[in-house]
Amino acid sequence: MNSNDAKLAADWLWRAWNEERRIDNIPEAFRPTNRAEAYAVQGQLADRSGQRTVGWKIAATSRAGQAHLRVDGPLAGRLLADRVHHNGASIRLGNNGMRVAEAEFAFRLLRDLPPRHEPYEFNEVIAAIDTIHPAIEIPDSRFHDFCVVGDAQLIADDACAFQFVLGEPVSDWRHLDLAAHSVRVQLNGNPIREGNGANVLGDPRLAMQWIANELRIHGPGLRSGDIVTTGTSVVPIAIEPGSRVFADFGCLGTVTTSLV
Repeated sequence: MNSNDAKLAADWLWRAWNEERRIDNIPEAFRPTNRAEAYAVQGQLADRSGQRTVGWKIAATSRAGQAHLRVDGPLAGRLLADRVHHNGASIRLGNNGMRVAEAEFAFRLLRDLPPRHEPYEFNEVIAAIDTIHPAIEIPDSRFHDFCVVGDAQLIADDACAFQFVLGEPVSDWRHLDLAAHSVRVQLNGNPIREGNGANVLGDPRLAMQWIANELRIHGPGLRSGDIVTTGTSVVPIAIEPGSRVFADFGCLGTVTTSLV
């Protein structure tokens, strides 16, 4: 795949995004076949959007999520500025095909973790984090059957990114056992789901180490100020227009959104 192929693939996906329609596959003539090609398309897609990349999302951080998408490991996608919302925001669901909400631990970076040859160690990544935030992601895919297209096409399509709601920052979090930290979710005022940080690659901090190393190879790295949301801590919750989602992260705060 050359840069023109990546641009053609990004244009194909961007049209599907804007028209809120589904496609079967990226045309074979310019379809990415590996992670390096996929992230090149994803970068072109962000450029095509005209929006600033303000952070990153991680998809498929649970075994169940990986099995559902039929991928071997997590996938990284970009958070685009116009798709990141404040706590309590209303989000237009539109022609969203996934129609689920996910309660996630998110982090804001204090300093850069740039591309480099040597892998990032766990403590090095944790030291680069500033605040933790409760968050809700509303994912989506531009593919009719996102469970069969494979990791390269899913990454190219921004790892199922759609809309994201960011809760308030918490600075005093390092003493917490995030793997054991409970998350409770209500739908329309009714308790519906409970999970914990262990559902996110065993610990949301391990997810941060994973993406730091993924992007040191396949991307621009992580930058100071970036938000990273680490994947769902609960089984995704079915939603529809009119749904109200409330996620309680205990001492880390709450986050809510309404779907219209």
